[in-house]
Amino acid sequence: MQEQPEPPLAPGLTARVELTVTDTDTAQAVGSGDVPVLGTPRLLALAEAATVAATATRLPSGSTTVGTRVELEHRAATPVGRTVAARAELVKVDGRRLTFEVIVTDGNEVVATGRVERALVDRQRFVERAVRAS
Repeated sequence: MQEQPEPPLAPGLTARVELTVTDTDTAQAVGSGDVPVLGTPRLLALAEAATVAATATRLPSGSTTVGTRVELEHRAATPVGRTVAARAELVKVDGRRLTFEVIVTDGNEVVATGRVERALVDRQRFVERAVRAS
């Protein structure tokens, strides 16, 4: 009996990315508030970067993933100079739809938790459709 190869995208894939918060990452800088702490849009971008990294080396040739849905709970403020880490885990694969659970921490403190859905697409066809639609 021959062993079946593992599918390229399967639950359990993970990645961790870090960000040291600078003035350009604050709510003031990104327009989401008037306080000098990590802005939610920048936090979301970090969470998405972790999901991209989790599958980057396993994508079929010519493919990429695009974000389709996000649920994010931003629980704690992070001041300039602190480093946050986002960890994403692929928890579900449903055809082309990929679901990730994400946790963002500042040391031992949970800064944010969430769920990110991405779709597996043909990169060239996706870009061509976007250009035609504009």
